[in-house]
Amino acid sequence: MTDSTGAPEPPAPRPSAAARVDYTGAVYGSLLAASVVVGTDPTEPFPRLQLVLLLLGTGVVFWAAHVFARLFGERIAEGALTGRIVRQDFAAEWPIVKAAVPPALAVALSPLLGLGPEGTLWLALSVAITGQVGWATLAALRAGVTRRLALIAGAANLLIGLLIVLLKVALH
Repeated sequence: MTDSTGAPEPPAPRPSAAARVDYTGAVYGSLLAASVVVGTDPTEPFPRLQLVLLLLGTGVVFWAAHVFARLFGERIAEGALTGRIVRQDFAAEWPIVKAAVPPALAVALSPLLGLGPEGTLWLALSVAITGQVGWATLAALRAGVTRRLALIAGAANLLIGLLIVLLKVALH
């Protein structure tokens, strides 16, 4: 393109790597992990390994579902399905899996804290919700919003997390 004098316009500045990061998957993955924990019944036999695998496995399944939906919903419609794009989409959705790791670690390490099944579930739920709030707040800050708006984003995600806690209390 050229400007009004006919001289070539300089290319638009590229956003920094931090600005290009999409935290949607991390927020969503944290919410998903919290939901898995809420669905776990502490009165059932409680193998911690089973919950760790359930958290990680659910993250992987939802990651694959998101990649599939993006590739075969959005990308094929655009007519742009290359190996590079497939790899980009795999990487872009990976935070869904990464968000399951902290709650899974909390479950795995809970015996070191002397926690029983109920305490382990509350710890994992707290870790998942903390991740959700943290990722949402970080995403807002990295997007360049005001601190006030970043706090609102964090508070909104905390409210969603508290709704999950209410669901847990109501179910158990």
